[in-house]
Formats: sequence, structure tokens, C-alpha cells
Amino acid sequence: MSIATNQNRHTLAQLNALGLGAFTDLIGPVFEHSPWIAAQTWLRRPFASREQLHAALCATVRAADVEAQLALIRAHPDLVGRVALAGTLTASSTREQAAAGLDQLSPAEVALFQQYHREYQAKFGFPFIICARLNRKAAILAGFEQRLQHGREQEITAALAEIDKIAGLRLADLVTETSI
Repeated sequence: MSIATNQNRHTLAQLNALGLGAFTDLIGPVFEHSPWIAAQTWLRRPFASREQLHAALCATVRAADVEAQLALIRAHPDLVGRVALAGTLTASSTREQAAAGLDQLSPAEVALFQQYHREYQAKFGFPFIICARLNRKAAILAGFEQRLQHGREQEITAALAEIDKIAGLRLADLVTETSI
């Protein structure tokens, strides 16, 4: 599902021509509140494809120390958490949670999500991350149950893999493969 309109999309040639600040402003939001990833990846220009750009961004995350990775994970909001319920998510997160149907939960479902979040946060010290655009509420709830069985290192790896998926979809909304 594409979220952005064509007028909000950019070609690779346009991205490759951007200076550091403009590139970071445009690509930075692909990773929730973590513009450092775009800034560090800018040095690897030019990118031959959107997939190469995505791979370079993900490589920047993988090369970061564990504290930077945890800061990235912690920058993500809880699904159906207080930020979502207050209506103060980023525009991308709002659309992504709505795509999974998380904006149409019953009070009992909201309570269940919040219970899982408390358990997950208590165990791992960071929010549960899952690519909401690729899942619906039943799959997300099942993900909580399964991933609560993980160890911390395994869960950091799982969270980063989900962030990679989120970033890939956000890039697809933002970057065209064709030169216009």
C-alpha cells in the first residue's frame, strides 16, 4: 500500500544531488526520530537504486553500537500506546497503525495491547516493534506472545529487522525508481 502521493516522491537522481542537510531532512524520517542514520548514510552516495539506498541505511544501523541501536528502537512509539491514543504520533506512524486496523480497536483490545506492552517493556526495556503495515491486529497480538519468549539479544535483532521493513516501505512511498 502506497501512502505518499506522486508529488511527494523523489527520484534517485534528485536524492543523490541533495546536500547533507536536505538529504537528512528528507530521508531522516524514514527511521523514527533518528536522522543520524540518513546523515551517516549520505556519505555513501550515489545510490543506484532504492534497494541500494535501503540496504545502505540498514547497514548504517547495523554498524552502529548497541546503544545507538537501542535509541532507535526506543524512538518508536508503542502500538496503541498513550502517544497513539493522544493523537500525537508522527504522520507515518499514524497511517501505519491505521493500516493495521489499530485505530479501530474495542476498549478490551486496547487494554490487551497495553497489557502486552507493559510485559514487553518490563522484560526488554524498549517498545515492541512490528511492521504494522504488513500485519493486522491478530498477527500483532500473536507476535507479542511469540516474541515475549525471546531473549534480549534475539529481541533486539527482531526489532531491528522490523525497523528495516518499516524503513523499506517508507522509502517506497518517498522514492521512485524512475528518473522524472
